[in-house]
Amino acid sequence: MIPDSHKDLLERPVIVSLATVLPDGQPQVTPVWVDYDGEFLRVNSAAGRQKDRNMRRNRKVTIMALDPDNGYRWLEVRGEVVEIDESAGLEHIHRLSAKYRNQPDYYASMPQMRGKEQRVMYKIRPIKVTKGG
Repeated sequence: MIPDSHKDLLERPVIVSLATVLPDGQPQVTPVWVDYDGEFLRVNSAAGRQKDRNMRRNRKVTIMALDPDNGYRWLEVRGEVVEIDESAGLEHIHRLSAKYRNQPDYYASMPQMRGKEQRVMYKIRPIKVTKGG
């Protein structure tokens, strides 16, 4: 479902915008790291954060990836969170840290946080994909 012409926006370390829905219906947008396994987009958060609470309550989300080299080239993925996995959260954030920071230990730069939060991985099934550029 993700067009080959824009897969690089999910494969490269491009920080994307994740839109979730607050309890009052207002959108909430957060910059996040993302990866793509060929079927699902996956994002990560600490349990209890606003985006975590939003995705647990309303599983409809949108991810917007904007090409940092060309602001007119973008990918919008509207989707649904189909899995919330706390057991895979820590391994996943380490994988994302390797991708985005070239540092396989997410907590290397903030050791005081190690063991103080529950990391969560969210699998998002694309429903509608739009691209530009």
